[in-house]
Amino acid sequence: MPYEVHLAARPKGEPRESDFAFVEVPVPEPGEGQAVVRNLAMSVDPYMRGRMNAVRSYAPPYELGQVMYGGAVGVVERSTAAGLPEGATVLHNAGWREYALLGEGEGRVVEVSAVPATAYLGALGMPGLTAYVGLLDIAAMREGDVVFVSGAAGAVGTMAGQLARLKGASRVIGSAGSAEKVAWLTGELGFDAALNYKDGPVAEQLAEAAPDGIDVYFDNVGGEHLQAAIGAMNEGGRAAECGMISQYNNTEPKPGPNNLGLIVGRRLTLRGFIVSDHNDRAPDFYREVVPWVADGSIVFRETFSDGIHSAPKALMGLFRGANVGKMVVRL
Repeated sequence: MPYEVHLAARPKGEPRESDFAFVEVPVPEPGEGQAVVRNLAMSVDPYMRGRMNAVRSYAPPYELGQVMYGGAVGVVERSTAAGLPEGATVLHNAGWREYALLGEGEGRVVEVSAVPATAYLGALGMPGLTAYVGLLDIAAMREGDVVFVSGAAGAVGTMAGQLARLKGASRVIGSAGSAEKVAWLTGELGFDAALNYKDGPVAEQLAEAAPDGIDVYFDNVGGEHLQAAIGAMNEGGRAAECGMISQYNNTEPKPGPNNLGLIVGRRLTLRGFIVSDHNDRAPDFYREVVPWVADGSIVFRETFSDGIHSAPKALMGLFRGANVGKMVVRL
């Protein structure tokens, strides 16, 4: 029988394998207006860590003893749903299981002739839309801006940096956690500069990479990166606060940036956002970005973990920098 991944215990600090359980379930039977999807791949995303906590947030927490919902792509095997025909490849949010039962409107048929299905979990999925909305709408990037992206070798960061380049940024700077990732950013992805945050203080490295300051900061990390970005921002600078992965496993609060006074004098804007509030931008995103991915103007990489039983290790790996680009579990 197929498996689901359930939340067995709420983590304290970094998740452990004992916080997850693998539960055998029968293949679901479709009712009227439903489709059975055999999942091909599951998405592994940093936001899932927050949903493992029993706290109020923008999304309800996972329930103990229940499946951990997440993004997935799969093939429709049986269907009575008009919008989900048999044989179609669909993107949906009922993942972290090998088979899913979807109703009308719970999945979107995707075209996989020009791009692999897994691209819709990353570059052409939620992470890509997050980068698009955060850069263009939240941070209001303009042609000629100097843009700094933290977590730049991850699924969102790679897209944010490349979109900034394609949208006319005068300089794109990224941060990552290894020499390999830095070389990839400045080589294949076309970043103008990149820094390894493990090599020394981020503020010092950013000052060297952006001697004239930055206009836009796309924040995936928080903490020291956020403080460095505030210190480097020019007057009227804008930050899109997308994520703070450096803090997700903290068991005690860490001190925040101590230079927040600069927000006033430099007239800075720091704005948080959740991509699901901006689904109306999806048509524009697909219209612009699908051709860039198809023709190679946007490059993406995926880090694969194989088999549903590898999913917990893949999630834990996100917080240790084990991924280059999008982390995906192949089923």
